[in-house]
Amino acid sequence: MSPISSASPATVVIFGASGDLTQRKLVPALHTLSCRQMLSPQTHVVGVARSEYTAEQFRERLYEGVVQYSRAEAGPANVCQLWPSFAQNYTYMPGDLSDVETYRRLGAHLNAIDEESDMQGNVLFYLAVPPVLYTTIVDRLGKAGINRSEAGWRRIIIEKPFGHDLESARGLNTEIHAVFDEDQVYRIDHYLGKETVQNIMSFRFANAIFEPIWNRNYIDHVQISVAEAVGVGHRAGYYEGAGVLRDMFQNHLLQLLALTALEPPVAFEAGALRDEKAKVLGAVSQINDTVRGQYREYRDEEGVDPHSDTPTYAALKLWVDNWRWRGVPFYLRSGKCLALRTTEIAIEFRCVPHLMFDIARREDITPDILSLCIQPNEGIQLRFQAKEPGAGMQTRPVRMEFHYAEHFGEGALPDAYERLLLDALKGDASLFARADEIELAWGLIDPVLAKWAGEAAPSLAFYESASWGPPEADQLLARDGRAWHQQCCNDSGIDG
Repeated sequence: MSPISSASPATVVIFGASGDLTQRKLVPALHTLSCRQMLSPQTHVVGVARSEYTAEQFRERLYEGVVQYSRAEAGPANVCQLWPSFAQNYTYMPGDLSDVETYRRLGAHLNAIDEESDMQGNVLFYLAVPPVLYTTIVDRLGKAGINRSEAGWRRIIIEKPFGHDLESARGLNTEIHAVFDEDQVYRIDHYLGKETVQNIMSFRFANAIFEPIWNRNYIDHVQISVAEAVGVGHRAGYYEGAGVLRDMFQNHLLQLLALTALEPPVAFEAGALRDEKAKVLGAVSQINDTVRGQYREYRDEEGVDPHSDTPTYAALKLWVDNWRWRGVPFYLRSGKCLALRTTEIAIEFRCVPHLMFDIARREDITPDILSLCIQPNEGIQLRFQAKEPGAGMQTRPVRMEFHYAEHFGEGALPDAYERLLLDALKGDASLFARADEIELAWGLIDPVLAKWAGEAAPSLAFYESASWGPPEADQLLARDGRAWHQQCCNDSGIDG
């Protein structure tokens, strides 16, 4: 992240400030931005939560998080010297989040901060709370009259999940729009804050050699994989009501799909970019080919129903019915307790139309594959054919690789929350989901959820932990004469 400009003075109000998200992500991100002089020195943070912390206890908790999780060096040269000036702008206000009086007190506190530090009326509200509290907080902000300011701007960041289905997402949008205008609302998906996700656009639109072949004439199919090596852990209570489709597909995977498939925006600005993403989601046809799975130990996890049918794995085949992608299948998969933690977009190109070399079998020529490695081995890999040394024209697949760590140094990639918080403070909504995107995504996932809950649901396929999922997911591609590309971004070999 290049310090091109810093954000204007503002107060950041974090609801749910006593929780893990604040300690592990939000304040470490703000601290790193401050250390890199990307925040105004006047930036103030107000924590609001039920916990009866004193201001000093609150700062001590945040300091522990900064030391452990901040990307800025946590040694004496940094945190110990910079923290005192940073922490003096932190205040804490305990209160009942359902009581409008809490918000009236907050409004008076914001006015006092503004008078003392000239924040120009700018306030960013961050809802680091369970989704059940979203509408309560939004409603109370409106009733207290602090959702708008004549002097400056007021914005609100809302964490995922944004709704439980299409109906609840629409209802949530309606209730939010009763208090905040759409241009005040920033729906956060931390995947969009990852540098490697943003690099999809740089790779496509800043290089003349790739965009001309980014279409149905040259691409055979696209695979998008988000694999997790861990199980549900302490999230069983949430996961039982969500499952893998709500947890990963409706947001992360469909956002990756949209960025991979979108048309070039007229400019890299929020309106144009989000228009093109919405067009992709609107062009996806009904999803009929699906696999749902569950790792065998899931029902033994603490807090899980021993007869649970909640899917921990899913694989979907879908089509983007527009001029660019007509006839190109997109295969999406995600699951828990898989072989590796990895997020990857693999673009497999069509085979050459005529093979001139004297090779025994055409299938010995493997297709070219471009792998966009989102995490953990961030970078890009291109697999192509090269001649083996010696007589004849035998070929073998080889790789060209780019790794962020090698070219930009270890630790060069900022945490996603750094970028997203800074963008929200600067009023750039490019990397945040718009209301219509959310509803279009749910419109795609809802029919799959309904099918899985009905009599025509595909059988629940069980798979072993540390595998790549159930055999049925392999068959989803095998029926098309294709196969999943395993761990392309996690090894230095040449086999997909």
